[in-house]
This record gives sequence, C-alpha cells and structure tokens, in this order.
Amino acid sequence: MKSIQRLVVLALLSGNVALAADNSNIPEAASALNLTQSASATHYMAVTANPHATAAAAAMLKRGGSAVDAAIAAQLVLGLTEPQSSGIGGGAFALYWESGKQKLHYFDGRETAPAAVDENYFMQDDGKPMPFADAVIGGHSVGVPGVVRLLALTHKRYGKLPWATLFEPAIALAQNGFAISPRLYTVLKETPRLLESSALREHFFLPDGNPKPIGSLLKNPAYAKTLQQVARGGEAAFYGGPIAGDMVAAVNFNANRTGKLALKDLADYRAVERDPICAAYLSYTVCGAAPPSSGGTTVLAILGMLQQFSPEQRAPSSAGFYHVFAEASALAFADRDTYVADPDFTSVPTAGLVAPDYLAARAALIDPAKTMPMATAGEVQWPKAAQRVNYLASASPELLSTSHLSIVDNFGNAFTMTTSVESAFGSRIFVDGFILNNQLTDFSFTPRDADGKRVANRIEPGKRPRSAMAPTMVFKDNKPMLLIGSPGSARIIDYVAKTLVYVLDGTLPLSDAIASPHIISLNRGIELEPGRSDAEKSALMALGHSVKEVPQSSGLNGIFIDRKILTGVADPRREGTAAGN
Repeated sequence: MKSIQRLVVLALLSGNVALAADNSNIPEAASALNLTQSASATHYMAVTANPHATAAAAAMLKRGGSAVDAAIAAQLVLGLTEPQSSGIGGGAFALYWESGKQKLHYFDGRETAPAAVDENYFMQDDGKPMPFADAVIGGHSVGVPGVVRLLALTHKRYGKLPWATLFEPAIALAQNGFAISPRLYTVLKETPRLLESSALREHFFLPDGNPKPIGSLLKNPAYAKTLQQVARGGEAAFYGGPIAGDMVAAVNFNANRTGKLALKDLADYRAVERDPICAAYLSYTVCGAAPPSSGGTTVLAILGMLQQFSPEQRAPSSAGFYHVFAEASALAFADRDTYVADPDFTSVPTAGLVAPDYLAARAALIDPAKTMPMATAGEVQWPKAAQRVNYLASASPELLSTSHLSIVDNFGNAFTMTTSVESAFGSRIFVDGFILNNQLTDFSFTPRDADGKRVANRIEPGKRPRSAMAPTMVFKDNKPMLLIGSPGSARIIDYVAKTLVYVLDGTLPLSDAIASPHIISLNRGIELEPGRSDAEKSALMALGHSVKEVPQSSGLNGIFIDRKILTGVADPRREGTAAGN
C-alpha cells in the first residue's frame, strides 16, 4: 500500500512545473504533496484538513465529547489555521449519524442572499453579467454566514460538552500563535488581489508584500476576542451585537465593491434540517447532501450510471474507466446544471435525478467505444405534486475554497461536514479576525435568457446558492461503513464519486483510493492529474475526448469502519491528518 501511495505522489509531482502556471483552473493553489496520512483506532477517530484541527477534535473526543463537539472544536481551529478555506464567516453542509436512534440527519448551513438583492444583482447596465473577478472581491459577494448557526443547532441536540469548552483550543491557538504551514504560505503567495485588503496585508504579509515565511508564528488576537464573545454569548453574539455590526459595516462600506448585508439578515438566518438523499450502489446505501447542494444527487447519479457497467470497466486508473466515468459525470452535470437549486424557492426533481430506471436510461447513452457530444439534461420524472418547470441550463463559477472533516465518536455517532468560504480567502474581507465568504457568486449571474426562460440557480432574496459540497456516508446492513468528502469546487463531485467506486467495488483500500489520480469531467472535456502516461492520454483521445492535464487540489478525507476498527485517511494533496484511540 505504501508503495502505491509513493508511486501516486511521484506521478503527481512530475507535473509540478504546471502548478504555478495553471493555478487559475483550481479553487486553491496546489501545494506540496505528501504521503497519505492515516491512522487506525477502536474507540474514536477524527480526520481534518489541518493537524491543529485534528488535535482539537481528538482532545474533545478524549474528554468524552460527541462527534458534534469534536467537529465544532475542529471547525473553529480551521478558521484560524486554514482561513483561506473555511471559517465562521462561511457556510457548511453536514451529515450526522445518531447511533442511539439509528437515524441519519442532514443539516444545511448554507449562506443566504440578503433581503435587498434582486435577480439582476450580478448584471451590468449593458445587460451583460459582471466579470467574476469584479464580483467576487468585496462586499457585493457576501452571503449571510451559516456555519455558526449549524454548529449551534447540532450542539443543542447532540453535544455532550459545554459550548464554551469547545472554543478553548482555537482561542488558545489564536492567542499564542501557530506556525505558518507550507500550504498556507503557498495559497497566500498564489491567490490574487489579497494585498488590496489592508487588513489581510497587515495580518499575513511582510512590509515588502511577500507572505510571512513558512514557520513564522502567526497570532490572531482579534479572532480570539470574537471566539470569546461567542463562547460566552452563544450564537446570538455572532448574529447580533458588535460582531454582526462589524460584518455589516465591512460589507456595506467596502472599498472594492459594496454589498447589501443587513443586521436583520443576520438575525433572521436559520440553519435547516432536511432529508438526506440516498440511493443504492451495489449492496450499499450511499447517502449525501440534498439540494440546495448538488453534491448528493450528482454523486449518486454518477454511481447509478456506473453500476450499469461491468467491474472490468470500473477498474482503477484504466482508460476504459476514465472514459465511462467521464461520460457518466458529463450526463450527471448536465442534469445538475439544469435542475438543482434551493428547493425552498425552486421546484427540484430530487428523487427523479437518482431514480434507478432513469439512471439506467442515461447510462444507455454511454458508448464504450466513443465519447458523446456535450451532454444535455434528461427528461426527469417530477413529483406528482410538482409541476414540471422548464429551466435554462447554466453553470456558475463555483471556485470553492473549502475544507472537509469526518469524525466518529466513542458512542458510535458519526459526523461528516464540508465547510467553505467559496474562493480562496472568500470575498477578501477580513473582519474581527475571520474571513467573510463570497458565496453569492455561486448563483448564476444571468437570471434569464432573452425569451425570459428562468435559470433555477438565479439569485433571489433569502435564497441559498447551489453548491457542489458532497459530505457522504455509506451504509452496509444499515450501519455506517464509510464517511467521505472533499473540497474542490464542482470537482468535489468527481473526487468523491471516483473514491467511492474504488472502495465500494473492493478494488482499492480507502488510502489508495483517495491518493489515486483524479479524473474530472464537468461536461466540458477531461482533466487528468499530471503524470498520466502517453498511452492513457492517447487512448482517451482516440475515443474522441479532449484531454488536458490540470493539477488538482482535492482534500478528501474519510473514515472506513470495519466492525470495530476505525481507519482514518487524509488526502496527500493537502496537510490533513487523522488521529484516534
């Protein structure tokens, strides 16, 4: 297994020359690769994107805390040590397995659009949508943060340790400082327009404009103060009072581009419990995040199509697998881009998108001998109570900068959460020690076509933008067997789907499945990680595929449960770790 991991890392490293040149294609700059980090235990396990966050989670589990307690402690640390990816100024989706009741819960902490927006929010006077770079930087892109409400909601129901206790690791680390990691340094160096923010410039950079060096001590007393207020006052201290006032002022008086966030938007925000979306793959039940995330439906659609093919056609890292996987992904993304949006505002045929008969018919469109033209959406079965809506297919930029964590506690509960501020360092607004998201740019900028045909994912007041986040749990005999998820923009879906196929087909253990080279198809050609052989690329091109090599910045992490053994694995492409007992 170690040899496979080393070969994968060497193959990926062979494309390092392209990293700096092609970082525009990925949500966060790619950084140095490591051997896959893994650990095994029998009582509890925590896997997060950063060693400090993993340590905080493990400390809560050791004190008798629940998986939710550990996740809260980890998320608060991630907002400090991995601020480019997630934090209390962003949003999240989470799945929670309640062992005592044998029930799976799904929580939506996605950001919402302020009440003052309209569907032309991202349109210019000339009738054209704003350029993404203009829209993302500044207050115009900031949605109402949802992470704190989600964490508070889950803690009230499933927490075992006091709320304030969960803040202790992050507060201490913010006060005492932590060493800047190679990944944080790389993202600071590669992310454009950070120096335009005086707050970011002062906190992360030297006077000459270079990032503070790797290993230097970084303290964040403002973040410590914010966490102390929320630890004492609960979620109300974040969604009201001085912190809320500071967020509103930072958004509405931003020097780059102002937004429309209001105190009432913050006070009115609620995290929502929804039904997860589940479907069968082979002998397993795979469950994920339902709309407004497209992660669950699209991952399940890919799996549903792939199981129509033989095990040989799903063999890891073969041109045959790459082909059928890419075709299935293209078909699933065509449906996703047309139908998925916030179900509180838009009719979404959620069950129809993963119906077995529908996916078998979609799989029949895949020719093993050649690629199809650009895929179009299928005729999905709508619920009887819902009228079929003709939507305009569209894509949004979705340059998510995201993090993922997976935790199993000593009581058999499991929590897996994907959390994000959208692009690297979000809106570039740094207030009270944390980053504000730019999640509004996950909406389609163009709301209608010339004939007035609507885009499902258009922006509306109070609406949640479509997401690709895909926290996933797999069940065998009604027991959780695997927790998995990743950052990576729309590519999250293919990262997770590929890993699930390899693990559930029994062809690779979780560590090798995570480390294996990615295959990406967003219905616009194939992306391969650097280092693929000329023979592989030639075979795909012979089938009609457009192939390019693109460094991938996944951060897959997960936990495999085999009876009483918990195996935690973190992606070698980032700096995550696993720890348990």
